[in-house]
Amino acid sequence: MAFVKLGSKSEAFRREGQAWHCTSGLPSDVTIEIGEMFFYLHKFPLISRSGLLAKLIKETSNDDGSVCVLQLSDIPGGAKAFELVAKFCYGVKIELTPLNIVSLRCASEYLQMTEETGDGNLITQTEAFLNDVFGNWTDTIKALETCEEVLPHAEELHIVSRCINSLAMKACTDTKLFNWPVSENGQEGTTGADIWNGISAEKRIQPLTDDWWYEDVSFLSLPLYKRLIQAVEAGGMRPENVAGALVFYAKKYIPLMNRQASFKDATSHTKSGSTISTPSEADQRVLLEEIMELLPNQKGVTETRFLLRLLRTAMMLQASPSCRENLERRVGLQLDQAALDDVLIPNMGYSVETLYDIDCFQRILDHFMSIDQASSAPSPCIIEESQLMEGSLPLTSLTKVSNLVDSYLAEVAPDVNFKFPKFQSLAATIPDFARPLSDGIYRAIDIYLKAHPWLTDSEREQICRLMNCQKLSLEACTHAAQNERLPLRVIVQVLFFEQLRLRTSISGWFFVSDNLDNSQSSIRRGNHDTNTANDRGSSIDDMRERVAELEKECNSMKQEFKKVVKTKKRWNVFCGKKSQCDLNTVKPCKIQPPPVNEHKNHKKGET
Repeated sequence: MAFVKLGSKSEAFRREGQAWHCTSGLPSDVTIEIGEMFFYLHKFPLISRSGLLAKLIKETSNDDGSVCVLQLSDIPGGAKAFELVAKFCYGVKIELTPLNIVSLRCASEYLQMTEETGDGNLITQTEAFLNDVFGNWTDTIKALETCEEVLPHAEELHIVSRCINSLAMKACTDTKLFNWPVSENGQEGTTGADIWNGISAEKRIQPLTDDWWYEDVSFLSLPLYKRLIQAVEAGGMRPENVAGALVFYAKKYIPLMNRQASFKDATSHTKSGSTISTPSEADQRVLLEEIMELLPNQKGVTETRFLLRLLRTAMMLQASPSCRENLERRVGLQLDQAALDDVLIPNMGYSVETLYDIDCFQRILDHFMSIDQASSAPSPCIIEESQLMEGSLPLTSLTKVSNLVDSYLAEVAPDVNFKFPKFQSLAATIPDFARPLSDGIYRAIDIYLKAHPWLTDSEREQICRLMNCQKLSLEACTHAAQNERLPLRVIVQVLFFEQLRLRTSISGWFFVSDNLDNSQSSIRRGNHDTNTANDRGSSIDDMRERVAELEKECNSMKQEFKKVVKTKKRWNVFCGKKSQCDLNTVKPCKIQPPPVNEHKNHKKGET
């Protein structure tokens, strides 16, 4: 910490209770009252340095030689600052430090201690030292913190703005280029040398990361911290670094947000041994709303997890509606980066029905959909399951959100108070093309049907329309074919599309087989290679085995479907409504390959 010594005389004051006496031996002829403190001094040293005191002493002096009494209750820095001023006037040794320089500078300005009154006066001395303080990061922070004590006077002298501008410039400057003498946590770096076994080695300053200044400035009060953040933004600071500093400050002074890190565990950001008192809920609410306004608006700059934690805390602290709406909009802007645990926001009120705030998630989802629809055009194509599994097609932000919504619905579906219209509205927000697979929404529907057995047949039909049976995987189709909670119409659809899938697969196998046979025949005719015929026969045998396996799977599904139909009590009504349809309408198509002998004779004729 920098310091400057002024004066040359030894201590000439002594304190007795609430009074300061000068020990020069001469009787005091002026008394200065500052609050409960009294200073018994002499006129000449004060007049020779302070224009204000000279004026006041002249106005209050009497010809009878009585003691002059002056009251300076409004002097910046109070009695502590005036004590140093009095010592300076008497030429006693004093020390200027970053901790007292602001109050001394304001007091000297108040007392009119200019060069016109005396050479090398206190205004000049303090102003020169202030310039030295502004050149050092740590000293500037200490000086800025002391501005709180004399804020109006410090503002008038532009000390606060100069401190903030100095800090902002250093925070925005690349320390690798200019080698600022600071290291992490505001400690000054050293470039001295260590001696070890007769060898001198220079100390190297640890390289600084982008967050090196977060903790140092976190001790500032909210008004000063807000002005510093605005200054670093104006200085060209990257939005990611600005957001990081605000996140650090919020975690430090909003304990409720730290306890809302997750629904199951709690974290504490306050460092061990910290003496920071817990702010009241009113102070936390004000701080949260201010931080919300300071956060950069760019997408992805602030982590979605932090925004959601901030939203939970805003609900707990009953922040303003505009603050919560702004947070919901920001979360919706980058909902594709959210995790399931973060969007499970518990209801905070006492008269709510559901465990989680489903309406809040619906609003966030609506914000995302409005942004996504404006930035991208829908694609009606269906992504093949194999392509999705192999990762050949990257998941878009909309697909990520669709997976998040399906997982969210599955998580909140067991809540018996989760009304059917809300489930339907939330699930229908995601368009069908955004779901490459319908397994997620099928799982959510199955859980909801299990937890709500009182749903009518019409409601079951409506909720099942939310999923596309053509996009169910083989495992999901197998489960759905045996699921008694689903309407029969849905089971029939599942079996029909699975049969269609098998038929398409079999046709594809035969198409490949015919092409392979033609290719091999032409090769054999050109090269007279007898080994090719053996390979072709082996491929046909493999094809026959594959067809047999597919037919076996199809027949197995048919038998399972017969079992399900027998357990349904409403089957007769269903058949009557469907024009007496029977099981034969969904009978799998059995494709027989040509006999091997005839196939071989045909090939011999060609050769």
